Amino acid sequence: MDNQFGAFNTAYNIFCNEPRSLRIWDFSEQTNQLFTNKRKLFRDSGLLDEEIILELQVYGFSYSIKTREKGKEDMMAEQSMSDVPSFSGSLNMNGGVDKVNLYSRDEQSSALGRGYGRIPPLGLTGLYNLGNTCFMNSAIQCLVHTPKLVDYFLGDFRKDLNFENSLGTHGKLAIAFGDLSRKLWAPRTTPVSPTMFKSTLASFAPQFSGYNQHDSQELLAFLLDGLHEDLNRVKHKPYAELKDEDDRPDVVVADEYWRNHISRNDSIIVDLCQGQYRSSLACPVCKKLSITFDPFMYLSLPLPSTTLRKMTLTVVSTEGPTLPYPITVSVPNNGSLEDLVQALGTACLLREDEMLLIAEIYNHSIIRILDDPHDSVDLIRDNDRLVAYRLAKDTDGTPLVEFMHQPKEKLYIHAFPSFEKFGIPLLARMTDFSKGSEIYKQFLKLIDPYLMQADDSSIDSDITQNIAHEEEEMEDVVLDSDANLDSESANDLDSISDFEFYLDSGNFLASRIKIQMDEPVPISKSKRLIKVLVSWPKKMIEDYDTSILSLLRDVCEPTLKKPRESVSLYKCVDAFLKEEPLGPEDMWYCPHCKDHRQASKKLDLWRLPEILVIHLKRFSYNQYFKNKLETFVDFPIDDFDLSSYTFDKNKFCHHYALYAVSNHYGGMGGGHYTAFVQLGNNRWCEFDDNNVFPVDWEKIKTSAAYVLFYRRISLNDIE
Repeated sequence: MDNQFGAFNTAYNIFCNEPRSLRIWDFSEQTNQLFTNKRKLFRDSGLLDEEIILELQVYGFSYSIKTREKGKEDMMAEQSMSDVPSFSGSLNMNGGVDKVNLYSRDEQSSALGRGYGRIPPLGLTGLYNLGNTCFMNSAIQCLVHTPKLVDYFLGDFRKDLNFENSLGTHGKLAIAFGDLSRKLWAPRTTPVSPTMFKSTLASFAPQFSGYNQHDSQELLAFLLDGLHEDLNRVKHKPYAELKDEDDRPDVVVADEYWRNHISRNDSIIVDLCQGQYRSSLACPVCKKLSITFDPFMYLSLPLPSTTLRKMTLTVVSTEGPTLPYPITVSVPNNGSLEDLVQALGTACLLREDEMLLIAEIYNHSIIRILDDPHDSVDLIRDNDRLVAYRLAKDTDGTPLVEFMHQPKEKLYIHAFPSFEKFGIPLLARMTDFSKGSEIYKQFLKLIDPYLMQADDSSIDSDITQNIAHEEEEMEDVVLDSDANLDSESANDLDSISDFEFYLDSGNFLASRIKIQMDEPVPISKSKRLIKVLVSWPKKMIEDYDTSILSLLRDVCEPTLKKPRESVSLYKCVDAFLKEEPLGPEDMWYCPHCKDHRQASKKLDLWRLPEILVIHLKRFSYNQYFKNKLETFVDFPIDDFDLSSYTFDKNKFCHHYALYAVSNHYGGMGGGHYTAFVQLGNNRWCEFDDNNVFPVDWEKIKTSAAYVLFYRRISLNDIE
């Protein structure tokens, strides 16, 4: 609580309905003054000569202190001690939670469920789930058990409310959070319903309205930012001009950046939770180096992979006699699509004038092309079916034609034709769409490797002669493109082709347009992928080995059991601080070259906050899929040492201890959130909405850990 006497009187009036000794507690090592009834004891006040009974309550556990003489006060102390459970261990006046054993083995269940006799435990109050609000409950429990932050909100935080800040919520979010914090820390044994807090939150953040599942880290980010703006002590933000580094020492430039930041942003959130990056950009051409120092509220760390993922794709050539064949390559679990393409190119001996285009096949057609080299391979599921097409390198945006296969004899269901496709779609680049015969010629070239050889040489010769005759006639037609064909010759041309070709819009209800051999193909010039449905007559299905076209394997066989992957939290920090080039969409304007460059970016930790919040990036997204990484992160509990990662080593200790974890169980779009919170002496509790129960510290580390909360410790606290 706040150490001001006025705040003490307020707390006394709230908690004490009748004259009696006030129980005081300390959970952030700030309290160094004692109160009894409505008197304040100073060390030099002389009141210590009197016989006074003080009762110190640490997280709901009482300890009576007797001074000077025995008398009536001794009897009061003994009576008070009989109302509460005993505890072992030494009492630490400044935040004795580190040395007090909270529960005996037989008291754990009753302690968290019904309280201890007349004195319920403090800070062990659950939150009702209002309908998929477990994400909010998890984040709140972590925040309301954050040292010094809870002191602040249980004290007179309203004195810092900033009603003028247009970036905040005019103090409403801070007031709602403060009221909820007081309810959670008040002596009570029943869970709290966060209805008012959620209503206030949703009024300023509509994305959290309703009762859908959301991300606890996204809520946490909004809440910390909103609380900061509501409690910003700066009422009128001054203009701060940033100066160039001009070869000045980093420490000078960093302090200047920080002073400018504090001059505009000064709140309890900044005091506790904000640190500072050192961000450097290097031009790949002139080597110009630009250094800035930016604040951060939390660290979002990637989850690097320590194991390789085996992936099987089907390679299809667009020229030559090569048949489709499966190929298995290994890429890092956290690798990108670029890593996959490089591994495939090496395995299939890709030529310099070739490229690989990877596409996902569903229902015998391409549903998406994987063309972003920065996409993570985690977005590829084990049961996906991928084809790698070997194509000539595209230099001028030549359109791609996708040939899908369908039997000519259609089935009819409820009077609608059912187009049952089969096989792997074939892909080719085409530039000439002046006649449908060009489509036919390109398709014959693609399916030539699938032609079956007959046992009878005479039959084989007849088939070869027929195909040669067809090709000669087709070439004559192309060369004579200026000739005017009458209807009779056009029918003769159609009879040459045993296949029928249709433009497919992808819409089942839309009519398909038949491609005529002697007419231009009606396509849009801006279209980059043209879908053509090929109707196979029964004779052609018998002449070609269509079974080869149906050999398409899953990316990963389900019979192969994956080992549990584990990665150290330090490896996550290494991956976060690793130098990497910016993406093509994030080109940097080099002030020396006067041009946009794909610069290399490097982040370093310069100034670390007292409360370090770490977000593990388990969720990945793209325009098609969402995925969650179940990687087990081995994170330190007692001593997270970041001294070797921090540039500014002189101001603070860089050792941290874990005190809370926000967990996510399940997959994307659902799942369940809980929170682990440390109560002292290596005692932990799990907050599962309105249920609160003790948990062994050995069970804190799970693959569900999503947001980690650390507090700075001194070197003297490290055992």
